[in-house]
Amino acid sequence: MPAASTSGSNWREPTKDEKPPKDADLKTAWAFLRVGVEHIMTRIHLGMSYSYYILLYTAIYDFCTQNRPSASAFGGGRGTGANLQGAELYRSLHNYFSDHCKDLKEESEKLSDLELLKFYAREWDRYTTGATYVNKLFNYLNKHWVKREKDEGRKEVYTVYTLALVAWKTNFFRFFQGTNGTSRLTQSLLKQIEHQRNGDAVDSGLLKRVIDSYVMLGLDESDAQRQQLDVYREYFQEPFILATAAYYKAESAAFSSNNSVSDYMKRAETRLQEEVDRVNLYLHDTTTKELKETCEKVLIAAHSDLMWDEFQSLLDGDRSDDLTRMYGLLMRIPNGLEPLRKKFEEHVKKAGLAAVQRVLPAPGAVNEAGKAESLDPKAYVEALLEVHSTYGEVVNGPFRAELGFNASLDRACREYCNANAAATTSTKSPELLASYCDQLLRKSNKDLDAEALEAALEQAMVIFKFIDDKDVFQKFYQKKLAQRLISSASASDDSESSMITKLKELSGFDYTNKLMKMFQDVNIGRDITERFKNKERTMGVQSDVEGTFMVLGTNFWPLAPQATDYSVPREILPTYERFVKFYGEAHNGRKLTWLWHVSKTELRTTYLYQKYIFMTSAYQMAILVQFNENDSLTYRDIQTATRISETILKPQLALLVKAKVLLQEDDTYDLNLNFKSKKIRVQLNQPVRSEQKAEATEVLTAVDEDRKFVYQATIVRLMKARKTMKHHALIQEVTATISSKFTPKVPEIKRAIDHLIDKEYLERGADDKDTYNYLA
Repeated sequence: MPAASTSGSNWREPTKDEKPPKDADLKTAWAFLRVGVEHIMTRIHLGMSYSYYILLYTAIYDFCTQNRPSASAFGGGRGTGANLQGAELYRSLHNYFSDHCKDLKEESEKLSDLELLKFYAREWDRYTTGATYVNKLFNYLNKHWVKREKDEGRKEVYTVYTLALVAWKTNFFRFFQGTNGTSRLTQSLLKQIEHQRNGDAVDSGLLKRVIDSYVMLGLDESDAQRQQLDVYREYFQEPFILATAAYYKAESAAFSSNNSVSDYMKRAETRLQEEVDRVNLYLHDTTTKELKETCEKVLIAAHSDLMWDEFQSLLDGDRSDDLTRMYGLLMRIPNGLEPLRKKFEEHVKKAGLAAVQRVLPAPGAVNEAGKAESLDPKAYVEALLEVHSTYGEVVNGPFRAELGFNASLDRACREYCNANAAATTSTKSPELLASYCDQLLRKSNKDLDAEALEAALEQAMVIFKFIDDKDVFQKFYQKKLAQRLISSASASDDSESSMITKLKELSGFDYTNKLMKMFQDVNIGRDITERFKNKERTMGVQSDVEGTFMVLGTNFWPLAPQATDYSVPREILPTYERFVKFYGEAHNGRKLTWLWHVSKTELRTTYLYQKYIFMTSAYQMAILVQFNENDSLTYRDIQTATRISETILKPQLALLVKAKVLLQEDDTYDLNLNFKSKKIRVQLNQPVRSEQKAEATEVLTAVDEDRKFVYQATIVRLMKARKTMKHHALIQEVTATISSKFTPKVPEIKRAIDHLIDKEYLERGADDKDTYNYLA
């Protein structure tokens, strides 16, 4: 049968009589099928009758189900059935796709720039549309022969649609490589994007169709259902990012040298928004982060000194719009706002800075232990409170202008509470305030009676209202509350409850829910311990070990087991095993995970003339009981016996050596048989500095993760109530809502909005892209 003409008017559909017989050989069958495939791939817009489609489908079925011997195109063996005939048909289809793409390659060689993009997009649309229909036409081949081949591990065999994409990438797409290492196709895209940046009108839809093909060609050839972005990143994103950096580097240098800082900031703000819009128009979402970082580095970070130097004149001239714009730009880069904060604060909080300066440790000052003197949380908080009581009004700054007169005082207090000589990081004030509250609420605080303590907590809440990162305070406070409860170090349950009530009144039930649950666990733990002891007495169990057990809910306590093994010392092993059995019988199905790093013990010495009680951690106990039978042990002996990891064991040994309970010589540790102390109860369980630093890092990491969900939940609540909102209004309301918890960032709000759109909670308006509609 002759090939069909490319002209629709000269082509006709074959009839039923022209269909090859069931036992037709490959040449005959493929000649008939090729006409249909060619029509679908090149002229499907002309349509195809259902009867002709069925003829083609039947011909494929007949050929695949022939039961005659034939050599397999894969593996070289011989056999019968659909597997063998499918190989020949698959190979013919593969050759057709390859030849078709090679023809397109030849046609494209004489094209460049816009004409090349139009040709590519047109042919890509035609090709993928045709491939979709051909894939359905060869459904029998896909479901039987292709599936069998893939099940047998042949990774070079694909479904028909994927085969078409592989052919396109191999025989057409990869031949666009230019002389400078960048694809001619990509170069054409970059030229159009540059035209758009220069203010020329371009066809964004055309660019999107071409760029989308880069994404679709990043298929995982071993799993067609999984998309990869390697082609998009290599052939487009990397050259695009480089071109973007070069473009804005040249433009920003020229513009800033010939215009005012105010005009430059307007220009930078416009350019940054254009790049955000560009992603929405035709780039893949994964480009957002790198594009954002590149533009911010070139447009903001590279010119940050210029803006910092201009800031004082903007303040002096009360140029609120420019101040707001500068804030919006510099907040995007690391430490971009710190110079602005210092200069701005000079106008409104001289007294606050001076008060903080007075309580700072002197440079080079050391404490009794010879370590650098740290800032006293009590002195710091009281200095802030003194300034608050003196100054009743401050000037409202341009960063929070929308808050109005009632927000003016809050803004001033927030400034000096969150950015001063002591608060060198955004989390310092919340951490210091949490430490101050911890000092107040500990039983070691002998300076305040119940009434004075209540008044001090009320004053602490004044500062709490003004700290930006209330979520950071919550995490640090929760950690310190856990330490007090576990150590039975609270001044009183009433004071602890009063503090939680105050936090609840200011920040709501959700803010304090976990804190209240922790208290419940403590009471439950007391009951469990009492029931266990009663059972022990009932059974007549005699033991030299007396324990108190706290069973803590995993979801409420900021505690997790450390990454180490732990060999339970035989001195406490029977008690440990009896409690595990007791708890398991009482709570079937629950599993106990022991938090040895926060467990505490008391050890009574028997080897010294003076009897001491060592207050130790569980780790230190495991170390010291090894010396019940030996006066000298190597480090390896101790590690083998305790199974404590090196990162934990060495600091604990160092504490015991520092306290002179153990003596160290090289890798050997000796029990100090001449140990002496003025106190009978010797506190050996001291904090490890590295663990304290890791704890702070852990808190901040948890805060960052929690904030992602806060953004999303806030947006969903607002949209659920309003159904439809403008972009700017939504940004404003989210900012206002979240400001009571921490300082929100507009880029993070936008990222949360994009995430919710991807998850189909929201959609952009059909006629107004600046409007969002609620879906879920």
